[in-house]
Amino acid sequence: MAEKTLSRHRPLIASPFSVAEKPARTSGSNPNFSSTVVPALLLVLLLLLPGCPDRQNNQAPTEGGIIRLDNLVTLPVPSRETEFDMIRLAVAAILSPQGTVNSYRPLQAYMEQYFGKPVALVQRRTYQEVNELLARELVDVAFVCTGPFVTGRREGIMEMLVVPRIDGKITYQGQFIVLASSPIRTIHDLHGRSFALTDPMSNTGYRYPMGVIQAQGASAEQFFSQIIFTYSHDRSIYAVHDGIVDGASVDRIVYDNALRRDSALEDRFRIVHRSREYGIPPVVVPPRLSEEKKRQLKEFFLSIHEDPAGAKVLTRLGIERFVPGDPSLYY
Repeated sequence: MAEKTLSRHRPLIASPFSVAEKPARTSGSNPNFSSTVVPALLLVLLLLLPGCPDRQNNQAPTEGGIIRLDNLVTLPVPSRETEFDMIRLAVAAILSPQGTVNSYRPLQAYMEQYFGKPVALVQRRTYQEVNELLARELVDVAFVCTGPFVTGRREGIMEMLVVPRIDGKITYQGQFIVLASSPIRTIHDLHGRSFALTDPMSNTGYRYPMGVIQAQGASAEQFFSQIIFTYSHDRSIYAVHDGIVDGASVDRIVYDNALRRDSALEDRFRIVHRSREYGIPPVVVPPRLSEEKKRQLKEFFLSIHEDPAGAKVLTRLGIERFVPGDPSLYY
C-alpha cells in the first residue's frame, strides 16, 4: 500500500514595516533624505511606543517608564490547535489493511476535525513493523495488539496511553474456531488438521495457541498438518469460512464484530476452545513524545464518547469508550 506524504506549509506573515509603494522623487529633492531622516524618525517613534502588553492591562510591567525584564509574564501553554503540525496514527494489522481502513477512517476524520490538523493513517503488514515505527518515533500514537505491547514495553519503545472498554470489560479472549459442519469438536480433534495463525508477535493469534498445543505434549509442527500465517484476525476467520484451513485461533473481539456485521456467520462456526482473559489491546505512544502531546491525545481519547459524533465513531469500532489502562493485566 503506497504511503501518502503530507507536505507542511509555513504561513507567510506580512511585515508591519513593509512599504506598499515608493513616493516619486521630486525635482530638487535630497537623494539622501530617505536614507538619513526617515530612519531617524522611525527610531524616535519606536522609542515612544509602549512595551509588550501583559494579560491585565495591555501594558508591560514597568517602573518609572523602564521595562522590567525580571518581571515578565509566563507564556501560555500551547493549545491543541498549535501543538501538532500533523498526527501520525498507526494501526496494527489486527484487521486486514482494507478492514483497518474501513474501520478507522471515521476516527481519522474525527481526529482531524478535533485537532484541526491532518491525521495520517499509517499501516504496516506485521506487528513488528508497527513496533519499529514506535521505536524510531515515526508515529505519534498507535493501536497495537497485546503481544507487541508486552514486548514493546519491555524494550522501552512504547507506553500505554489508554485502553478501549468493550462490553463493560477491558479484557478479551482468544478462541479456536472451526466450521460448524466440521466433525472437529475438541482441541484433540484438531490433530493432523490445517490451522491458521495471525502474526508471530500476536497474543491470541500465536502465543496463546502455541501454549495450548504444547500442553498437548507436541510442538505445533508435529500437531498440525499445515500452518499458515494470515497477518490479521479477520483473514483467519475467512480462511476457516472458505475452507482454506480447518481451524484458526482468533481474537474474540474481532470475531464478535464480524458476527455483528454479518449475523449469518454465527451459524457457520463452532468455538472449540477459549483462552483466559488478557489485557485488551491498548493505545500507546512513544515514551519520548512530549508531555503536552501525550496530555492532548489522552484527553481526546478519554472524552470522545461524550460527543454524539464521537460516540458514533466508537460504535463503528465496536468500542464503548476509552479508559485508563492497567498494565498488570498484561503479565
